[in-house]
Amino acid sequence: MFRKDNLSLGIILGVFTPVVAFFLYYVFFVMMPRHISLGEFFTMISDNKQMQPKLISICLLLNGVVFYLYTRIRRDVTAKGIFLVTMLYAIVIILLKILHG
Repeated sequence: MFRKDNLSLGIILGVFTPVVAFFLYYVFFVMMPRHISLGEFFTMISDNKQMQPKLISICLLLNGVVFYLYTRIRRDVTAKGIFLVTMLYAIVIILLKILHG
């Protein structure tokens, strides 16, 4: 599946890679050092509106790595899908910053 070069694979990777990055962020930077449960972490994020775009931006870094890897192996159509979803996430980040100051 990951050897194919198609747009839908890129979109799927672009959507789920930041989700994986979010859980990695939670495990390594929240749960292990501070012992905060996932529910408490979600509450912290929902209460702190200024933290939301920052956290999404951090999670998008892994999208950049996946995008780089797919362009490196010449799977350009898949990379376009990853880039498309990354731009959609960027629009969400901008809107969150505008709405929550």
